[in-house]
Order: sequence, then C-alpha cells, then structure tokens
Amino acid sequence: MKSVVFAFVLAAAALAANAQGDKWVIGQSVPLTGSNATFGKDIRDGAKAYFAHVNSRGGVQGKQIELVSLDDKNDRKQAAANTKTLLEEKNPLALFGYASATLSLDAIPQAEKADVAFFAPFSGANPVRVNNPVLFTMRASYGEEMEKILNFWMSLGLKRVTVVHYEDEVGKQNFEVVQKYLQKINLVPQALPLKRNVPITKVEVDALLAQQPDLILHTILSGAAATFQKQLVEMGRIVPTSSLSFIGADQFITAAGASASGVSITQVVPNPSSQQVPVVRECAKAIADSGITTPMNSTQLEACIAAKTLVEGIRRAKAPVSARTVLAALSNLGTYDLGGYKVAFSSGAHHGSKFVDLAMVTRDGRLLSR
Repeated sequence: MKSVVFAFVLAAAALAANAQGDKWVIGQSVPLTGSNATFGKDIRDGAKAYFAHVNSRGGVQGKQIELVSLDDKNDRKQAAANTKTLLEEKNPLALFGYASATLSLDAIPQAEKADVAFFAPFSGANPVRVNNPVLFTMRASYGEEMEKILNFWMSLGLKRVTVVHYEDEVGKQNFEVVQKYLQKINLVPQALPLKRNVPITKVEVDALLAQQPDLILHTILSGAAATFQKQLVEMGRIVPTSSLSFIGADQFITAAGASASGVSITQVVPNPSSQQVPVVRECAKAIADSGITTPMNSTQLEACIAAKTLVEGIRRAKAPVSARTVLAALSNLGTYDLGGYKVAFSSGAHHGSKFVDLAMVTRDGRLLSR
C-alpha cells in the first residue's frame, strides 16, 4: 500500500513539474493589498496584459508566459519571503517589477545567488542603481528626476526646499540626492522625515508649514502625499509642490481629487495618452484587450514597456532557454527601440533609460507635459 501511495505522489509531482515546464514563469512580489495596493495592481496588470498579448500570438521561444505575482503588502520582510518562495518553488526565468527599492533590498541578493535576472524594479533610488550582474532598471534615476524638478523651480528663484521623505535607508538617500544638488548652488534643503505606513495627521502638516517652504518635494507614496495636498488646499495654503514618479501619478490624482491641480510630477515613460507613440498605442491596445476598461495610466504603461523588453530578452536567449541564458541575452541587448521609446543594456551597463519628463496636473485631472 505504501508503495502505491509513494508512486502516486511521484506521479503527481511529475505532472506538476511538466505543467510548469510548459510555460515560462516570471516571478513577481508586489503589493496587492495594503497601503500601496493600487500601484502594485497597476504594475501587475500592465505586465500581465502584455504577456497575454504575446501569448495570443503563440508565446515566445515555443512557450506561453505566466506571471506569478505574490502579495507582499508593501512589507520588506514579506517581499524577501516571497522571493524565496518564487526562486525555490517556481523556477522563474526572471524576477520582475518589484514596486520599490525598499521591497527590492532583500530580493536582489537572492536573485544574484540564483543567477536570475532582477528586472525593472519600479524605483530610481540609489540602492537599485548599483552595478550588479543580475539587476536591470528600465527607468531614469531619482537623481535625474530631481535634477529635472529642481532645474525648473530654481530657475524661477525658489530657494527654500523641503523634502518629504521616509525615515528609512532609501528615504534618507533620496534626501541626500537633493542635498548634493543644492550644495552646488549654495542652498541647503530642509527635511520632513516620516514613518512608513503611518497615517498623516495635522501634526505633520503643521510641521511642514513651519518650515515655510518655497517648494515641497515629495518622495513618498501617493496616499500620504494626497493627504498633505488635500489638507494644505483646505487650509488655503498653496505651496508649489513636485513629486518623483515613485508617487504613481494616476494613483495620486485619484487620491487627492481636485486638490491635485497644479502639482508637478516627473514621468519616466511617455504620456499614456500620446497615441502618436507606437509603443503607447501597442500597450493601450494590450491593456484594453485584457479587459481593463479604464484608460491606460503611466504605471500600467511602464509595466507594459518593461514586459515587452523582458520578452525581447527571452526571444534572444540561446537555447536551451534558462534563467542564465535570459540573463546573458539581457546583458547583451544593446539599444532596443520599443516603438518611440528606447532602452540600452550592455555588459556592466544595466540601467536602460534616462528619459524624464515633468508634467503638471490640470484642473480636470490630466497630466500635461511642461
């Protein structure tokens, strides 16, 4: 009897292994619940839509693509645990689209140990701008984004800059980027550090106003930034405000409502309404075909663009395709034109784009490039 049971278990395991072997698995840890769930879902949905688009045309290298997304609730420890699960149980070709540098910190070393590409984290912070053989970023750095913001506002004579940031490793580094930039023009920024996942109250708003900023620079999540903005508008205190792309422009606009008008936000992909850009049209169609009925937003577009680049890496991988051959293909991708948006990867140069646009939220909730 025991031998029969054992044989059944082996057969079931073999079937499971064969089923997984029929697809290329892409692993992802992303917030699907919690304080940053909307952002996480948009990342997942934008990538999933493009993978479905590829699958509908026969897949790539003879197999369909499956995106396996595990919920990390925007928690660093959970993201680390999810990464361990993905690497040990799902045999992914790559890890993809983690929602922040903080969520990536403990995942990248695991990916490096496993020789699996860690592709397109949604961050431009310093911890994901290091040279690492498995790390690939698709977007400009936060330093490049902040330079775009500060060049604009400093040219108008603003001098007192308050950086609202999280009181953790990544948040402090974001503040230091502004600090180094302003040192060049003999200015010193002010800081308003916040704890992650703690609601914003009048105490924090009053502390911000006490610094009498000419410019508020947010490096925080959309919900927290929206709370600041709504309370300032309700108080009649209109202060020029900019944010890094990390905020998730569409998520911020939704959360802040009419109060979002006038806030400027950097963008690291083309405007999602720019239908004259071929990759924007392609991604908009893929997302619509996936069943999403709302207009494509910038987060979904960025995820779609990243997914398309990863697919190209899989397409160019040498047979037999494996995580290692995909890693090698991405490292030697060269300049790749996705359709009006280019990235470039080569050995030792894994940061694909420097594209930064500064857009302002209009009264009707749209993003208008400056």
